[in-house]
Amino acid sequence: MSLDNNRNTLAWHETLEVHELVASQAIGLMKLKAGIKNVRDSQLKRIYRKSIQELEHNIRELVQYYPSAPIQPQREEPRQDQSGFQAGELLSFCKASVRNYAIAITETATPVLRQTLTNHLNRAIKSHGDIFHYMHSKGYYPAYDLGMLLKNDLNNAERALTMPYE
Repeated sequence: MSLDNNRNTLAWHETLEVHELVASQAIGLMKLKAGIKNVRDSQLKRIYRKSIQELEHNIRELVQYYPSAPIQPQREEPRQDQSGFQAGELLSFCKASVRNYAIAITETATPVLRQTLTNHLNRAIKSHGDIFHYMHSKGYYPAYDLGMLLKNDLNNAERALTMPYE
């Protein structure tokens, strides 16, 4: 991996985008690896395997950019408690819900449906805030400490990449 000749570090906003991708893909990878054993259809199982391999490839490529982040994360021993992972999974779901409802609202012409979706969006925003504040208070999401945030990403990425499946 080589950065632009004029820069040897990522910009802050690029770093945060890479963080979002690594964080969500690591959670998705762990979910796929945990769930593949329950897939009975052989064609679907092949698709799961391919998705697992693609996510592993993506994560490996993205974590190569972490040494170029404006703050250098240090790896540490991952926590044994599953609460951080479970909370991250819910946070990821809530964030996707907010995005999905916001997009759906822009496609809605019927006023009563638009209001229903707006109500759902507001509940999704509240749920996202609730889980974010829980994670932040427990130290699972150090949103104001980029070094810790990236360190958590590397730990979760390593956990996802080394997690056995099948």
